Amino acid sequence: MVDPTIPLPGLSPVSGKTVVARFDGGELSSAAGVLALREIEARLGVATRLAACLDDPRAPGQTIHGLAEIIRFRLLMIAAGYEDGNDATGLRLDPVFKMALDQAPSGRALCSQSTISRLENLPGKRALLRIGRAMVDLYCASFRQVPKRITLDIDDTFDAVHGGQQLRLFNAHYDEYGFQPIVVFDGEGRFVTAVLRPAKRPKGVEIRTFLRRLLRAIRANWPQTSVLLRADSHYCAPEVLDWCRGEGVDYIFGVAPTPTLRAHILALEARTQKRFDDTPDGGKLRRFKEFLDGAASWSRVERIVACVERAGPDGTDTRFIVTNLTGGDGRSLYQGIYCQRRQAENHIKSWKTHLAADRTSCHAATANQFRLFLHAGAYWLLWSLRGLMPKHSVWRVAQFDTLRLRLIKMAARVIEMKTMIKVHLPTATPCQDILRLALGRIPRLVT
Repeated sequence: MVDPTIPLPGLSPVSGKTVVARFDGGELSSAAGVLALREIEARLGVATRLAACLDDPRAPGQTIHGLAEIIRFRLLMIAAGYEDGNDATGLRLDPVFKMALDQAPSGRALCSQSTISRLENLPGKRALLRIGRAMVDLYCASFRQVPKRITLDIDDTFDAVHGGQQLRLFNAHYDEYGFQPIVVFDGEGRFVTAVLRPAKRPKGVEIRTFLRRLLRAIRANWPQTSVLLRADSHYCAPEVLDWCRGEGVDYIFGVAPTPTLRAHILALEARTQKRFDDTPDGGKLRRFKEFLDGAASWSRVERIVACVERAGPDGTDTRFIVTNLTGGDGRSLYQGIYCQRRQAENHIKSWKTHLAADRTSCHAATANQFRLFLHAGAYWLLWSLRGLMPKHSVWRVAQFDTLRLRLIKMAARVIEMKTMIKVHLPTATPCQDILRLALGRIPRLVT
């Protein structure tokens, strides 16, 4: 064990003065912003929602850490940048994390890594289905009033693995073993749900089953709300199109180009190419065409919009979308609605890269699915923190790692007194005003 009274070696003098540094500062923390996340989590009740879906097999009289406490600790760890369960070994003594879990700095230590590992392996398939429903309920509870219409962006992302995890599969495109979970966000970036699956393109029957369960959970909260699904060509399967029409769900999907579809736009591509060649500045050109057609496997013809684009020396680039929306022209459908799904890539980046949702290294598939939900809960904490920022400010569009660096990773000295706990933050802390503003707005969160 390192003696905290021994000075750190190798530090050069500053202004001719010797620098002496020791680990003897007392009750200090490097993540004071976790206290703000604690208030957000208390408003959202994420940990309580997830814990209510689990059956605790432990003896009540011998239990020190409740399920909600363990989950809350794990959510705060992930949001603060500690995505490994091993990090609990050091953080269980951190005074700010203790306060975030309603423990005094001098109180008992928080749960250890082994307790977190047992939690991750606790849920079975039925419990995970209940948790998935709870995540949808959390999404619906985040609205101040029932919306007339919501837009759901469905996408999948590759998650490389390096072990013998259940459901892993080799993907030739990525040349790696991994998972390919399906993730759903709404148009404003709210997290809806995620499902772990092998690293292969989902089939129509699988997508239909997933969407049926998702829609059932949403309509249990909002029976009259209309739903618009947006997705790329992976999800344009005949089973999905028929199911959407049967359930009264609107959709706008990408369609893979085929010779039949391209036959409709050969003349338009030639005209676009000629106009591009005749334009002196060579600016980007976009032309649109609507027609009715369908694949041989479809049960009926559909409304298809083709976008022909010419922007460089590589020729025209043509994209197709299919929709059952009746209003709008081709340009508004493609640019105004379909192309907005590109924001889903940023949401996946926030969840997967900034919150390490690809840390699915458990052997059991159920444990890895539970991890996806835990990282989704951490996503809700930071998304809600960003939602508290002033509109039209850079903070409203800040990435999660920026929020963590500026507002969560703050040093603090914690002094526990008889009737008060004082948290001393550095006087030179940047972004003091925005943190004060965010804390003042926490009661506005819709729960």
